[in-house]
Amino acid sequence: MRSVIDIMDLSTAEIQDLIVTAEDIIENPDQYAHACERKKLATLFFEPSTRTRMSFEAAMYELGGHVISMSEANSSSAAKGESVADTAKTVSNYVDIIAMRHPKEGAALVASMNASVPVINAGDGGHCHPTQTMADLLTIWREKKQFDHLTIGFCGDLKFGRTVHSLAGAMARYEGTKLVLISPEELRLPDYVKKNILAPAGVPFTETTDLEGSMNDLDILYMTRVQRERFFNEEDYLRLKDRYILTEEKLKSAPERMIVMHPLPRVNEISVAVDEDPRACYFKQVLYGKYMRMALILKLLKEAGRL
Repeated sequence: MRSVIDIMDLSTAEIQDLIVTAEDIIENPDQYAHACERKKLATLFFEPSTRTRMSFEAAMYELGGHVISMSEANSSSAAKGESVADTAKTVSNYVDIIAMRHPKEGAALVASMNASVPVINAGDGGHCHPTQTMADLLTIWREKKQFDHLTIGFCGDLKFGRTVHSLAGAMARYEGTKLVLISPEELRLPDYVKKNILAPAGVPFTETTDLEGSMNDLDILYMTRVQRERFFNEEDYLRLKDRYILTEEKLKSAPERMIVMHPLPRVNEISVAVDEDPRACYFKQVLYGKYMRMALILKLLKEAGRL
């Protein structure tokens, strides 16, 4: 049974096909309004979420399907001690496809190994968030019209930022990708990403603590929040949370061609005044995420013989 746990589960050709489908949905929504009629999606969210859960639910509804939702772990049998494996086996009896978010790395993989329907990882701890990366990729494609030869600056929490890890891996497969990694020393990109993903692909990267001095050559600035929920020490979080704040003033030195992305939610790391800048693309990412999730749901249901 085909599932998507990591963005690397999808080839670059498959990603391009998903983009073609997503853009067709954007242009011809009525043609897809009944594509998943009488099909059901389960959203199993063991971790708080607004955008991702609602995006999956909106995607399924706009395909004409139905949604069974679990938005809090304490409202499920997990509160009684049920394992992820047993939950996946049980829920598979009710639905055609599952989207799952969980605070523990590897939980979505365990679910996919036990479910009898496709599983989409909607975020597992600090590990992966493939559908956010799909939203990111559609944003880049529609704004830049290319994936090759782009310089991307990742700024903020690169250690725990699963969206950063996923997008870095996805972009490492395209020719000419360069990365600028902007973070405090304590929140640098993990070594396993550098050694296992960037190095084998030959992706050049620089590490710095300087945001303003790094923007001149960027095609994309990908801001992230410092995630309180990933910290064991409240003092460390408070010390680092406002380290990088993107303002209109700082953007004055950035190239006009550069776009600003953010997986959301934001806290203080992007001033609301930046929202009016034409380079700000983070709310477009939200919309594009829905279309890419629609495309992925269609792909997995077709491959599973459920459409």
